[in-house]
Amino acid sequence: MFDPIKLEIFKNIFSSIAEEMGMALCRSAYSPNIKERRDYSCALFDAKGQMVAQAAHLPIHMGSMPYSVKSAIKAIRMDKGDTIILNDPFKGGTHLPDLTMISPVYIGRTLRFYVANRAHHADIGGMSPGSLPLSREIFQEGVRIPPLKLARKGSIQKDLLELILANVRTPEEREGDLMAQFAANRLGERRLMEVACKYSYDEVISYMKALQDYAGRMTEKAIEDIPDGIYSFEDFLDNDGLSDTPVRIHVTVHIKGRRAKIDFSKSSPQIKGCMNATLAITLSAVYYVFRCLSPLDTPSNEGCMQPLEVIAPLGTVVNAQFPAAVAGGNIEVSQRIVDVLLGSLSRAVSHRIPAASSGSMNNITIGGWNSKESKMFTYYETIAGGSGASCDRDGVDAVHTHMTNTMNTPIEALENAYPLRVLRYEIRKGSGGKGLQKGGCGIRRDIQLLTDCEVTVLSDRRKFPPYGLQGGSPGKVGENILISKKETRDLGGKFTVLAKKGDVISIRTPGGGGFGKRSKDNEYARKI
Repeated sequence: MFDPIKLEIFKNIFSSIAEEMGMALCRSAYSPNIKERRDYSCALFDAKGQMVAQAAHLPIHMGSMPYSVKSAIKAIRMDKGDTIILNDPFKGGTHLPDLTMISPVYIGRTLRFYVANRAHHADIGGMSPGSLPLSREIFQEGVRIPPLKLARKGSIQKDLLELILANVRTPEEREGDLMAQFAANRLGERRLMEVACKYSYDEVISYMKALQDYAGRMTEKAIEDIPDGIYSFEDFLDNDGLSDTPVRIHVTVHIKGRRAKIDFSKSSPQIKGCMNATLAITLSAVYYVFRCLSPLDTPSNEGCMQPLEVIAPLGTVVNAQFPAAVAGGNIEVSQRIVDVLLGSLSRAVSHRIPAASSGSMNNITIGGWNSKESKMFTYYETIAGGSGASCDRDGVDAVHTHMTNTMNTPIEALENAYPLRVLRYEIRKGSGGKGLQKGGCGIRRDIQLLTDCEVTVLSDRRKFPPYGLQGGSPGKVGENILISKKETRDLGGKFTVLAKKGDVISIRTPGGGGFGKRSKDNEYARKI
């Protein structure tokens, strides 16, 4: 038997270590993308590579980071003081700009734990600034790094570091961010060693396992509260960035007792463009949805995954195989997977499921030559939208939803770091869906270029709007507008454009769907 008070103590010890790692990474990073937007995650793992705790960072990393850690353990022996770096999407990564660092934690001469962090770098090479191109294969997206030792016995391997920096557009910023990640892991190592010294190693390990089992039981109870049955739903990505053909995401959820089987077999085959997800991304989206159905105090660890069986056939858009282009899978396909999962579960527990949120991370990358500093720059950001309404409340305006838990770059930080000027930054009124409860509104963000730039946007919900539920109206689709001296034109959801100094890129993000009809006969109206 485990002491429930100690179980809670250890849960908070482990999560606080991950949170402290995150704060160290945030404060010491160079790029606004990590320092201001907080596009990173930190987590702790046991000696088998099973996740013990994740800080409240990015949901997209919940299922994918364990995949990376296990891939690294399988690929390479880690000695004391070593740190592994990788970003390969086919070895547990998400997309190439997300770099993962993994460090073993030795107690005495025995490897007992791992610490890991993942951060999105504003450039990792490839065919366009920001490394989120309209690509056809993984080789066009940047430097692909298998599990390799960035540090041996505490010393950085300068040859590997120089190789990476030689292939990116902003080497100084990349080096600063990589060293921040390295330092965050070192902090996590020290904290775990302190915990192992304060308590016995056996006690720490036993409570790690107890927390995983506890999370599994909590997830099982959440599944048990869903009526047994088979629930299906489908939705579409606008296109793959290379054609106008919609991309189908279909799920069938089988609920039986305390287990759930999630089947994506009817989804589209993998596509030519970059809107492909690897298995790690799909797992993350599934785990996120069921974690949301569990109580707030459920620990975020490997145990949340135990009652779930995911079927994602190899070669489909939700489990693409090498050398598929995957730059947009992490940022856009993950959001649609969440939408179809929530849509399917709304047919079982409609009072617990909100309408669709904006459904896109609205990714924008801008790169060019900064003449004032005589060097290249790359700017990356995801722009918030509206959240979906639920049975008892309106959606939230201008918020990052579901698989992204980042922030918009503050105007002051953006204009200080890049030759860009923000002309408008406001809530996009009227973009939320109507209903008994209204969907949240999206954002309008107009960015003027102060130098010639290459601009790439990967966004979605520009054709298929975020759905409403129980009679609520869908949210308004987004728009991406180029405003120049010669013209004003809609660029579509996914594009690369060579823009001139003075041009304005206007990103107008989708709103969330509405919930319920405004009717005396509506069951939700009667409840409220």
